[in-house]
Amino acid sequence: MKKAAFYIFLAINYCVTLLPLRVLYIFSDLLFLLLYYFPSYRRDVVAKNLRNAFPEKSEKELSIIARRYYRHMADLFIETLKLTHMGPAELKKRFHFRDLTLLNRYFDQGKDILAVCSHYNNWEWLSSMPLFTEVKALTVYKPLANKSFDRFMYNLRAKHGVEPSPMNSILKSLVTARKEKQLTVTAFIADQTPPKGEHVYWVPFLNQETSFYQGTERVAKMLDMPVVFVHIIKVRRGYYELELSLITDTPKDEAPGVITAKHAGALEDVIREKPEYWLWSHRRWKHKRPANE
Repeated sequence: MKKAAFYIFLAINYCVTLLPLRVLYIFSDLLFLLLYYFPSYRRDVVAKNLRNAFPEKSEKELSIIARRYYRHMADLFIETLKLTHMGPAELKKRFHFRDLTLLNRYFDQGKDILAVCSHYNNWEWLSSMPLFTEVKALTVYKPLANKSFDRFMYNLRAKHGVEPSPMNSILKSLVTARKEKQLTVTAFIADQTPPKGEHVYWVPFLNQETSFYQGTERVAKMLDMPVVFVHIIKVRRGYYELELSLITDTPKDEAPGVITAKHAGALEDVIREKPEYWLWSHRRWKHKRPANE
């Protein structure tokens, strides 16, 4: 039954996403009504997260942010599916880097780069990285429990040449690329919630003690990779720009936790500026810091 439902989804998605984005946004407007009003999707989670993150804001202000968030979330869903039929020319027109100087500086030095990203704005269109650089592009992802949808998302992300890699095998992929003398840029989505019991680093983030994976920092230190922060900016509906800033180009010299704290600080600044574009429906703070840490 699940297989049949998946293939029905594939067929519908293939046909519907042939439509241009300006038409697909009509579906997004309808989806917003479902997500926000009836039956609604995690309204309580979003409200709690926003209230805890911004205690200084009024209920009216938080309600405005939540409504804008659900509108953006609906767009993100449609824009992700549109990758099915989005060619290189359209993707480069809608999603591009403001300046590649920072990346090229380290590529010219023969250095691989670790790009720290987050669930902010349209992170799925980061799969367009190979359209902007000749080096090998990898993304670290968490496999989905549903194998059919996991393969669907894998193929979407790999469509333009990105090599998706689970976290537990990214180090092997990077070492292999070095042996083959291939320069790499690797995108880490670094704001996911680590599982309970995982070795994490706790950082003050959005008014709460928040756990972050240490994998990003460990990989940077082990392979001596410069770390850059990726800020995805929504210019207008369906159009994004990427702004890059340096976190460190001497990761081995940084004290434990500093790279993670710098990323968390940069992300918090971005979220506070435009909070509606972060993934508020995620249960980000379901784990609390143990008293002995």
